[in-house]
Amino acid sequence: MTALELRNVTVTRGAGPVIRDVSLTVEPGTITALVGPNGAGKTSLLEAISGVVAASDGTILMRGAPINKLSRVRRTKLGLAHIEQGRAVFPGLTVAENLRLTARDASEFERAMEVFPELDKRRDSPAALLSGGEQQMVVLARAFAAKPEFLLIDEMSLGLAPVVFTRLLPIVRRFAEDGAGILLVEQFTHLALGLAQHALVVASGKVTYQGDAQALINAPDLLHSAYLGG
Repeated sequence: MTALELRNVTVTRGAGPVIRDVSLTVEPGTITALVGPNGAGKTSLLEAISGVVAASDGTILMRGAPINKLSRVRRTKLGLAHIEQGRAVFPGLTVAENLRLTARDASEFERAMEVFPELDKRRDSPAALLSGGEQQMVVLARAFAAKPEFLLIDEMSLGLAPVVFTRLLPIVRRFAEDGAGILLVEQFTHLALGLAQHALVVASGKVTYQGDAQALINAPDLLHSAYLGG
C-alpha cells in the first residue's frame, strides 16, 4: 500500500482533544482539501502527521507501516514534507541557497527553478528582499526540490492577497501531477475544493463531511451545514 493513512487519530493539547477520531487516506497523485472553521483542529492534525506533536490516539501509516513513533526527521526522510503556516525562509540566504538545503540532487534543484521561473531570475537575491508571494514560492520550491511522496500544506495563502494565492494553485496541482499525495489546509475554502478531488470538513474537533470535493461546491447548503458541525 503506497498511501498515507490515518486511522482514528486523535490529537490532544492542554485540557483535552482538539480533534478526534479522524480516519483518512491520501493516495499518491491526489489532493485532499482539509477545511473548516478556525480552531477546528486542522493545524494540529497536520502537526501530528508530520511529528511536530504526538497523536494521543490512533495510527498514522505510510506505505502500510506505522510512523507514530518515528521522529519528525525520520518521517521527512521517508518522503513526508510539511509546509507550515507562515513563510519560513532563511532570510540571510539567497534563493538558490534556500533551495539547495532541501534539493535531492542538482537535477531536482534545476527542475524546481524551471517550475518557478520568477525565482530563477532572482536565484542570487537574498530571500529577505523578496515579496511575500515570492517567499511563499521559495517555500514551495524547496518542497518541490525535495520531491516528497506526501506533502502537507498549512494555510499557504496566509498573509497573501487572493490574486497572489491564485497564482500558486497551479504549482500545487503540479505536485500532484508529479505523483505526490497532498493534504491541503486552506482558508479560501472554494479555491481549495476546486483544486482537490477529495474533501474533509472538520468543525468543533470532529469530522463533519468526508467525500467528493466537487459535491461540496455543488451543494452550498451541505458545506454550510458541515461548517456548523451538522
